Amino acid sequence: MALQFSTADQAAENNGVKVLVYGDSGMGKTVLAGTMPAPVLISAESGLLSLKKNNMERIFGLNAPSITYNMPVILVRNVDDLGEAYKWCLTAAEARQFQSVGLDSLTEIAEVVLNNAKRQVKDPRQAYGELIEKMETLIRAFRDLPGKHVYMAAKMEPMKDELTGIVRFGPSMPGAKLGPKLPYFFDEVFRVAVNKDAQGNSYRFLQTQPDLQFVAKDRSGALATMEPPHLSHVFSKILGA
Repeated sequence: MALQFSTADQAAENNGVKVLVYGDSGMGKTVLAGTMPAPVLISAESGLLSLKKNNMERIFGLNAPSITYNMPVILVRNVDDLGEAYKWCLTAAEARQFQSVGLDSLTEIAEVVLNNAKRQVKDPRQAYGELIEKMETLIRAFRDLPGKHVYMAAKMEPMKDELTGIVRFGPSMPGAKLGPKLPYFFDEVFRVAVNKDAQGNSYRFLQTQPDLQFVAKDRSGALATMEPPHLSHVFSKILGA
């Protein structure tokens, strides 16, 4: 079989940008999906009121560019639903109209997987082993969707390094092992947060570079340390680099 060659630029153009964003509750992780080009959202959370137009305008501003209001949402209540959602994204003719897929949130989806596993085994430790296996498979499957940008959201939690005792914040997942592994699945890992300008006005931003307190990374090398919370803008910078 002949070898197939590609470049990093071609891979990004063909497969889209894959990004993980984490943050505290209320930071706008759900509505961030509406800033992607032609998005569909897969959600295991009940807080979809944040997708109302007036709330999205409040978070991103009335003059924010290209926000998708009333984006389609696929609700998932169990692992089978999530598998069907993935199959639809991969094969359905209807899915071709969407350029981007969002998962909100990985933390909530993992809790659904864990609860299902706990009902099927006697020893809870087995359930956590099944959680890691299933979630790693699901994350890789959605991350590798061809021809689509993929955005995955996660809650935030502190993580303590047992060797140094240093506490850093990163994406939250059930159990002690899956959360720290999550950033390794992605080239782009951002924290969404709120800050204040010189006049005391609040604004949201994406942190793209790590520091002593927060996990983050940008393997494209195209982004500033702080970027506006608009994923179409971020994708354009990465693909245009």
